Amino acid sequence: ACCPREAPRAAPRRMLLTLCVASLALAGPGPAGGAERPSRVGKSAVRATKAPAGGIGWDTHQAVDEVPETLCRPDDDNANKRMRQKMETMLREAQDAICAAVEEIDGCKFREDAWTREGGGGGISRVLSGGNVWEKAGCSLSVVYGNMPVEALASATERGVDRAKGLKPGDRVPFFACGLSSVMHPRNPHAPTMHFNYRYFETDGGVWWFGGGTDITPAYLYEEDMKHFHGTYKEVCDAHDPEFYPKFKKWADEYFVIKHRGETRGLGGIFFDDLNDRPADEIFAFSKACANAVTKAYLPIVERRKDTAFTDKEKEWQQMRRGRYVEFNLVYDRGTIFGLKTGGRIESILMSLPETARWEYDHKPEEGSREAEIMACFKEPRDWL
Repeated sequence: ACCPREAPRAAPRRMLLTLCVASLALAGPGPAGGAERPSRVGKSAVRATKAPAGGIGWDTHQAVDEVPETLCRPDDDNANKRMRQKMETMLREAQDAICAAVEEIDGCKFREDAWTREGGGGGISRVLSGGNVWEKAGCSLSVVYGNMPVEALASATERGVDRAKGLKPGDRVPFFACGLSSVMHPRNPHAPTMHFNYRYFETDGGVWWFGGGTDITPAYLYEEDMKHFHGTYKEVCDAHDPEFYPKFKKWADEYFVIKHRGETRGLGGIFFDDLNDRPADEIFAFSKACANAVTKAYLPIVERRKDTAFTDKEKEWQQMRRGRYVEFNLVYDRGTIFGLKTGGRIESILMSLPETARWEYDHKPEEGSREAEIMACFKEPRDWL
């Protein structure tokens, strides 16, 4: 059952295309929130199918009743074992803290699924669906051991193409990855969507790097909200390197672009990838500070906007912007593409998508409207501080 709430205001029917992401054949039925968070789903049988090389496939995930103390392999004797375990521990703590803060505001609980793989690794997915404040909020942790196709390496990072040099099509690259990813879609059109991802990655031979970022996607512009969000991450960046914020803010503006639309997905934030230009412990500390800043940067904005009155037209605009969100995630997002190419868990990969989105043919915001105001920001990124 969904969490009790007031019935959402229905938009008038008209000729339009509405995509209900929860009904996609790949995604399956959307999980519900509202009851006390189940400690774990029951164990489910996994069909016996031949997994691709590396032990990762669509059906290689085994649901578990209890999450192991660590999802890293107990016999992992890699030289970077300490960092692997530190990253997992830090991200699990961040997942707990962020989900608890969201539940406190929403009044509903996340559903939790946990799984492992026979060859090592696993994950913890939490999804709140049908909440009082959020239509859908997801926060998923994964630890992965495997062999990825060279094509996946080429798409995984900014320098992936360089790292794939010398490898032939069809070659596979042993890797380890640990990451925490989250997307939160509020009900109110005046409350923004937020996404973050922080990850650590290694390939066979000891090559390692960190990546991540936090970005915000409002449907309506409130400059004070953008100053708060960007200001929070500037403080975090400045505490580690004064060059981080301008560099990573620009990187976000350039990464989150829907190229076929000529506009950004949202109003940016910070984004970094392939970060290994200093000791790993220093980058780990920066990643930890960024993950721990999510609640400070985002939740005060939601609390400020969640009860703002809105019209059916404003809700429709929010749904159209979510359509843009879907376009970016399925066409350009590296994490989605990497997950699909490496046989990741489909429910977790597509967790970022909103439950509903909207497309109207050749829609153009009315000149001088608030929709046109924020569209100008999507067309031309700006500084907020």
